[in-house]
Parts: sequence; C-alpha cells; structure tokens
Amino acid sequence: MFKTRNIVIALIIFLVLSFFLQANYFAVKPGTIEDLTEIISVENNTNNNGKFYLVTVAQQPANLVLFFNTIIDPAVDLIPRWQVMPPDMDPEEYNDMMLQWMRDSQNLAKVIALEKVGYSIPVKSDGVKVVDLMEDSPARNILQPGDIILELDGEKGLLAEELVENIQEKQPGESVTVTFKRNDKIFTEAIPTATHPEDENKAGLKIYIRTLRWEPELPVDIEIDTGKIAGPSAGLMFVLEIINQLTSYDISNGKKIAGTGTINLKEEIGPIGGVKQKIAAAEDVGADIFFVPSENIDEARLVARDVQLVEVNSLDEVLNYLKDISLMTPSLTMMRVSFIKMGNVMYVI
Repeated sequence: MFKTRNIVIALIIFLVLSFFLQANYFAVKPGTIEDLTEIISVENNTNNNGKFYLVTVAQQPANLVLFFNTIIDPAVDLIPRWQVMPPDMDPEEYNDMMLQWMRDSQNLAKVIALEKVGYSIPVKSDGVKVVDLMEDSPARNILQPGDIILELDGEKGLLAEELVENIQEKQPGESVTVTFKRNDKIFTEAIPTATHPEDENKAGLKIYIRTLRWEPELPVDIEIDTGKIAGPSAGLMFVLEIINQLTSYDISNGKKIAGTGTINLKEEIGPIGGVKQKIAAAEDVGADIFFVPSENIDEARLVARDVQLVEVNSLDEVLNYLKDISLMTPSLTMMRVSFIKMGNVMYVI
C-alpha cells in the first residue's frame, strides 16, 4: 500500500510539473540549416555558386524530458513563455505575427540588396497602426488600439521598423511627440518613454505596432520560399544571397557561410534570439564562417567550437569582410528597379 501511494504521489508530481512547464516555458533547441540557393531565386540569375545558409531554431512547449535536457546540453535553453510571446496573445496570433515578420524581413532584404547594387527605391506607408498596448505602457490613456501613428517628432511617412529605431535612440524617460489619427481626427501628444520590455538600456513605449500598406516595387522578380520558417532573424543572410545572385561572381569565395541577424533600412544588423542554438546547428554541417550581431557575440563565444565567428554591426562590415577573403571586385553589378508589394509585421516598442 505504501509503495502504491508513493507511486501515485510521484505520478501526480510528474503531471503537475509537466503541466507547469508546458504552460509557462518553451524549450529552444538547434533547428535546421538551409542552403539559400534552394530558397531564393532571382530573375535571370546566372550565379548559383554561393554557399550562404539560413539557420533556424526549434521551439516547443517544455516538458520534464526537455527540462533535464537543458541541464546536460548547453545548446538547449528553457525560456519563460512571456519572453517569447505577449501574455495576452494566443499561439495562433503569435504564429501569424511571426510569419508576417518573416515576410517583412524578406521584402526588406530585396529592397536593401537592390539598393546596395546602386538603386534608390522610394518607400512610403499609410502610417503605423497601434495593435495593442501593454498594461504598464506610458502611452495608455493617450493611444488606443486602432490609432494610426502619422509622425514621430515631426517626421512623416514612418515604417514600424523606423519608429522602433527612432524611439530606441532616446534615453528612457525622454518624451517623444506623436501625431496620430483616430476616427478621422488628428491628435498630437507628448508621451514619456519607458524602458524597453526586452532591453532596459533602450527606450520604449511598450506598444505593439505594424506598418500599414508599405508598397515599394521591384522590376526584378525575386522569389523567397521559406515554407513554415518564421521570424525576422534571417534578414542579413537573405541580403547576402540576393546580392550574390545579382552579381556575376561568388562573394562567398567558396566558403560555407552561415549567420544570423535582422537588418534595417540603414543596413544595420540587429540582435536576435537563439544564437547558441543556431551556432550549434551550423557546426553540425561544418560551416566555415558564422556572422554574429555584436550584441550576441559574447553568448556566441560560449558555444562556438570549430566555426569562425565574425562580429558585425552593418552590411558594409560583412561585405568588406567577404572582400578581404576573396578576389571580389570592388563594385557590384548594377541592375534596375521598379516595385513589389511588401508585407506587414507587428513590432513591439
């Protein structure tokens, strides 16, 4: 009887812990590494010699097996659910948001790559929509879901990504002046910033936003098919693969090059999550080089064994590095541009 009771108690504890972990934590593991020549296709491309790779992270609700795995495997992490998705967002909404984020990253990469080979592409939007506000947002009682932000500190025609950057350039506590539209009426209000929910050294308004109708167009057909892969962190690698297909020479110089990092219209490379897992996946397939955003380099060094880490802040740094390891010609092949519709993504600032 005593033994049976102990088994029952142990089973109850096991089930309670499993439920607690699944409800509150995600396990993050190394994912796949994808050859970008099989994902990206540029019209009239004659160069498929490059070896640039997209690296993914696998993420799933945690359980006790995965919990113990985090103890023995440094490439597996347990992350609180609130750090992955907003507390009031259900998984379907989150997945939709991440897929939109991926589409936006792809289209940004198309614009940046074509601009890098010499063309200026006008970008405009109908403003930035407020999707939701966090409970402790300093914009509560000023902004509402559905408001359209038209200007920040007098600057018009913002994209959500630019709005994020401009606010994060402020010091936490510094005010910004926001002009927004609500029910066809225009308002202008000063809003004090708070600390960003993901980085206490940056300013934020703690709101969720997305760009409305961002519509540049390109004359060159560039197809990117990532299937169910979501998120913004492959932006840099998309740009490199597109540039490689737009040129007549291989900018990878035959190297097997992986990497990660978001990229913005200023060609700055931003930090990402899951860098340990991505490096582990890249090393499993023998990558030679891994580009790492500066803000992720310390974590990357903890796990890298054989792959050469290259710390980068901008696209120019990446291209200059590639130029140094190859006989890459100093100027990129010129092509023309026209327009392609770009997707929307929700940001948190």
